[in-house]
Amino acid sequence: MSGVAPVPLDNQLCFSLYAASMAINRTYKPMLDAMGITYPQYLVLNVLGEQDGVTIGAIADRLALESSTVTPPVKRLEQAGFVERRRSKVDERQVHVWLTDVGRTLLVQSSCLGETLMERSGMTPEQFDALNQQVRALRGALGRDS
Repeated sequence: MSGVAPVPLDNQLCFSLYAASMAINRTYKPMLDAMGITYPQYLVLNVLGEQDGVTIGAIADRLALESSTVTPPVKRLEQAGFVERRRSKVDERQVHVWLTDVGRTLLVQSSCLGETLMERSGMTPEQFDALNQQVRALRGALGRDS
């Protein structure tokens, strides 16, 4: 064993990011509960808000997840009437997901999550944006499959 002391958790970036993610989820949960959706469903809605009518695979790629992980929240969103799935006319193996009018309304309502997070953070919009850019740069530098 080496005589080097372990780095305290609070000095480890990975723990800070993990703890921040948990705190964000705790902040979002009551609002998501009131909307009747989960965080994974919220993410799917946001992907469709960026580009509607994409495949399950495209949603999974955007969220850096496996298709099998994305299918259950999409099915629950469909059962709730927020999205609809349609088979591709070109390739019936492909399923495209579309926001319904109710889903679009919910997506607009969910914008309060980001606003609430920024408010509670005590950061200015510029600080909040700078932090997001730094985290995205870190994510990009580490790569999806690293």
